[in-house]
Amino acid sequence: MAWTEDRWIVTVTNEDGSKSQVRSSRHGYGLRWRVRYETADGDERSKSFARKPDADRFRTQTEADLMRGTYRDPDAGKITLRKYAAQWLADQSFDDSSRESTGYRIRHITAGLGDKRLDQVSPSMVNAWLRGLKLAPSTRRQCLTALSSIFTAAVDDGRVAVNPCRARSVKVPKVTRRKVVPLESAQLGALRDALPARYRAMVDAGAMCGLRQGEIFALSVETLDFLHREIHVTRQVKIVGGRMVLAIPKAGKIRDVPLPESTSVTFAEHIRKFPPVPVTLPWHEPGTRAHGRPVTARLLFSSPVARMAVSRHRFNTNAWKPALLAAGIPVTRENGMHVLRHSYASALLARGVSIRQLADALGHHDPGFTLRVYTHLMEGGDESIRQAIDSAATVPSPALRSIKNG
Repeated sequence: MAWTEDRWIVTVTNEDGSKSQVRSSRHGYGLRWRVRYETADGDERSKSFARKPDADRFRTQTEADLMRGTYRDPDAGKITLRKYAAQWLADQSFDDSSRESTGYRIRHITAGLGDKRLDQVSPSMVNAWLRGLKLAPSTRRQCLTALSSIFTAAVDDGRVAVNPCRARSVKVPKVTRRKVVPLESAQLGALRDALPARYRAMVDAGAMCGLRQGEIFALSVETLDFLHREIHVTRQVKIVGGRMVLAIPKAGKIRDVPLPESTSVTFAEHIRKFPPVPVTLPWHEPGTRAHGRPVTARLLFSSPVARMAVSRHRFNTNAWKPALLAAGIPVTRENGMHVLRHSYASALLARGVSIRQLADALGHHDPGFTLRVYTHLMEGGDESIRQAIDSAATVPSPALRSIKNG
């Protein structure tokens, strides 16, 4: 129920019991017309207007929203984006690594928009904020995705009516998808030779078995099945909350990977030279913040100074990048340790392995993703297209006929 009051006029009762309207003490000051209404929760709200037609329109709209159940408290959006984003992040069921990466993006969001109320953020503000981010396009896009998720929750909570990030005027940062370029055999050999001896077999684990860096760091005697020539990829070493832990592989994709005979020999020789070291790390359960039970494994690769797992940051800085330089390979983001997996995928595709088989070996949930990443490596690439079209051509050009006719 809603009703409109004239704040400049009051009704008084005369001595004879009759009623009459007189000017109130507010007459001529402030907004004259006030709409009062009761929400579905029983709270009384009001809003004042200078003109009666404006008050009547607001009352009609409010009554309709209350009846339809679409009423939104106009004060709900007055919370700052910084405060609401912190509440939103606390409510998410992320694991710690996802929480850390999302928190990183939220810090970039609140640095530019944190002091704004939710109901103040407009599409133009979002565009201005994006332009001011001194980040790579892919990271800017991730920050926009996080901001959009926050506003989607705000819409669901009834704090704002629309998500400003979804406006057509918001310019989503364009990310140029670069084609993966695998390393050639000679480059892999040079890279292997340039690494410290205790880490050289890592190149075989990546380029011959397709393991991710964290999966390579978690390789242990228990996960190598020399008899059946398989690797049981059941865990990875990752960093959560600044501490190394053991966890299931990315996306929970536990798998068995074929162990080539040559790599089997390499691993056996590595174990002879560098006996596996028992390393104990906490086990991290997905979706939790606390570190779990300690797990001990005899890791193939460990820190040379202590019984510790290999630290990703130290390895990349002190071993991988110097090895790239020594092997004459550009030190770029594309040539991180993940390039070994690209070389593995390239070798399999060149020998006719299907996308489905490759996806399973790499631990991808969606073969479509595998296809999007590696399709340019299949069946000879552009040259195979040229040959297929030339062989299928039924109406060759006059120039082509003259060439064929000599």
